[in-house]
Amino acid sequence: MLGGAVGLVLGSLRLPAVILASGSAATAAGTNIAVSAASALTGGIAHARAGRVDWRIAAWMTPPSVAAAFLGGYFGGRIPESLLLAGIAAALLWNGVQLLLELGVPPRAQRPRLAAVAAGAVIGAIGGAVGLILGTLRMPALLGRVGLPAARAVGTNLVVGFFLGVAGFAGHVTRLEVDWPVLAVSVAAAVPGTLLGARLTGRMSERTLKRAIGAALVAVGLAIAVEAAL
Repeated sequence: MLGGAVGLVLGSLRLPAVILASGSAATAAGTNIAVSAASALTGGIAHARAGRVDWRIAAWMTPPSVAAAFLGGYFGGRIPESLLLAGIAAALLWNGVQLLLELGVPPRAQRPRLAAVAAGAVIGAIGGAVGLILGTLRMPALLGRVGLPAARAVGTNLVVGFFLGVAGFAGHVTRLEVDWPVLAVSVAAAVPGTLLGARLTGRMSERTLKRAIGAALVAVGLAIAVEAAL
């Protein structure tokens, strides 16, 4: 529900529970990214109907995200996961504090579409490797370098996240890293929660929405930092 409201499926907060249920980190990564994709699709449709999706930015960001997520999911086992998680945690905590304390965001790039392409590729590769669609990293890029208003960034982030999640999931499926019963139970709970959360977005002001996003980024950053330390 929180993810649907702030445009983040929060798979990193879900991942520890999926690991516990599946008993394997690799299988949990493939299962978790599929749940994230289902949540992103649900929230993305709801936000699209409300006019909170920038389809041009989504079109530029999605292809590099998809290609990189598949490669990340397939080759991710060759990269030390603790190193990836530590870098993700640092980025999330910094961006979350920026939004919470209203310190400002990076200036909009002169070529926002190119910034969307670059951010999509980098974040997609990392997300595919660790089993997360990493909307938490994509959101600061959409708000800052791409320059979208918070409400449109929320919807756009979920649309891109859906396609990234499908591609990352495909990479894990080829290696049989999916726990299908856990996936079914998780999706059954995530979809209605996301729908409820998406209804809250339009009721929040720009400032309140940014602060909510910031709080979510900090929470996710702390969770990932703990996981990296373990």
